[in-house]
Amino acid sequence: GYRVSLQGNFFGHNHTYTTFPEYNPRKHIKLDPPLNIQSNATASKCQIWWSVWNVPWYLAEILQYELQYKEYSKSWEVALNKTLPSSLPQVDIEATELRSSIAYAARVRCKVSENENSYHSQWSEWSQTTVFQRADVPKVPEKILNAKTMQFLFIPLSFGTLLYLFWNCKLSSRSRQKASPALTFPRQLLSFSHSIVCTMGILR
Repeated sequence: GYRVSLQGNFFGHNHTYTTFPEYNPRKHIKLDPPLNIQSNATASKCQIWWSVWNVPWYLAEILQYELQYKEYSKSWEVALNKTLPSSLPQVDIEATELRSSIAYAARVRCKVSENENSYHSQWSEWSQTTVFQRADVPKVPEKILNAKTMQFLFIPLSFGTLLYLFWNCKLSSRSRQKASPALTFPRQLLSFSHSIVCTMGILR
C-alpha cells in the first residue's frame, strides 16, 4: 500500500493534506476497453466476440464483461444491458431477442469480477461498436407445407373412419337380423382401403 498526500503553499504557509492514508493500487484498477469486437448473425442466434489488451493473465481470468446492444437507429439510452456470467470474451444473443430485418449495434466493457477479493476495479470505457442483423428464416413452400399437413391429418382421419365403419356395421347387424355382418363390413372396408390407396397416390 501507499500513503498519498497533497502538499501546497497557501497564503504563504505550507500545508500537507493526506488524501489516502493507505492506498492500494490493486483496489483501484481501470482497464482499457475491449478491442476488435466482431459479430456473426444467423437465423438462430448472433455470436459476438472481442479481445482485451494490456491485461495481465491473472486479471484476464477474473474479468467480468457487460454487453450493451440496441437497434442501430435508436439511442444508447434505450439499449439493453447483459452482464455476462463467464470471463470468456464472447457471447451469444438468441434470435428471439432480435427483430427481423432490423440492424443492431453492440458494444462491450469490462472490469474485475465483483466476486474477486484480491482486486477491485471500475468499469472500463465502452469498446467500439459492431453492427449485425438477424438472418431471415427461409420460408417453407406452400405446396410442401400443404402436403405435410395432409400427411399429419391422414392418420387420425383414417383411424376415426375405421372406428366409424366398425361401429356402423355393429349397429347394422343388430337392426337387421337378416343381414350378415361378415359380408357387410368387408365390403365397406374394401371400399375404404381403395380410398386410402388413392389418397396416398395424391400425397406422393
